[in-house]
Amino acid sequence: MRKITTLSIGLIAILAAACSSAGGSTSPAASASTAAASTPSTVPSTAPSVAPSATPVACAPANLALVTAGKLTIGTDNPAYPPYFAENKDGHKTDPWKLGDPTNGEGFESAVGYAIAERLGLAKDSVTWIVVPFVNAFAPGAKNFDFDLNQVGFKPERAQTADLSTGYYFGNQSLVALKANPIAKATTISALKGYSFGAQVGTTSLDAINTLVAPSKQPALYDSNDAAIEALKAGTIDGIVVDLPTADYVTGVQIPKSAATIVGQFDGGTPERFSAVLGKGSALTDCVNAAIASLTEDGTLDTLASTWLPFQDTVPVFKP
Repeated sequence: MRKITTLSIGLIAILAAACSSAGGSTSPAASASTAAASTPSTVPSTAPSVAPSATPVACAPANLALVTAGKLTIGTDNPAYPPYFAENKDGHKTDPWKLGDPTNGEGFESAVGYAIAERLGLAKDSVTWIVVPFVNAFAPGAKNFDFDLNQVGFKPERAQTADLSTGYYFGNQSLVALKANPIAKATTISALKGYSFGAQVGTTSLDAINTLVAPSKQPALYDSNDAAIEALKAGTIDGIVVDLPTADYVTGVQIPKSAATIVGQFDGGTPERFSAVLGKGSALTDCVNAAIASLTEDGTLDTLASTWLPFQDTVPVFKP
């Protein structure tokens, strides 16, 4: 009963600032220092999507508008990369998951998914994870998931085809390079201008290259971060831009720390804001927003970030 009460209070607060018709949205201002940009927050940098008619009654567990009654279906991509999803300690794999296992509740986004479920009044065994490729999450059309967690940064064009929740994590983009490359010694953005960069197509990382770095060479586009990493290792590009938690995984697992480094993080532009993705006009959107608000207010998201993303304050920030 306490979980339902907490959710209702958060929902009422959200609805008080929301429009009552489809397409209405909240628009609190986002502001963040370097530290604030590295910690979770529900203060969005751009207005989130809002469901048209959610009410506290609609957010009661028995009344949730779920894809499968009584089950919360969460989507994410596969492989499910650490530190967002953790491998099972005994080494076993849960089909079909590669690398991290969303079902074990470990890793930042796995833990966030189960925390949202708890605030919706749903038990852990009511949660099902399914594979949803990154670009499919916010593509137009019906969804086979209730919401998707896959480091999806808020972009207005994505909000045209899907509902994007308030942020459950805010963080900076960062640069990864091989230590042998001269770019690894750069400490300013101006020093980066002449180098070649790569990023996954359609990501906010690519936006950061174009807007924050604005290099003299056109950035290379890749279908996946794995492809960009292979290009980096082959010397085809000088550096890749990824969100900071991904950079930690790249330099800790995918490329040996002896060979690669996180050169720095970018403190500028719009901080990366990870949003849960829902179907456009989903009746569940306000319920998820209320759950995220509750998790922020009681410090749960801060605790989860400190547990799974502890490196945030150790990476230097690029100067102009």
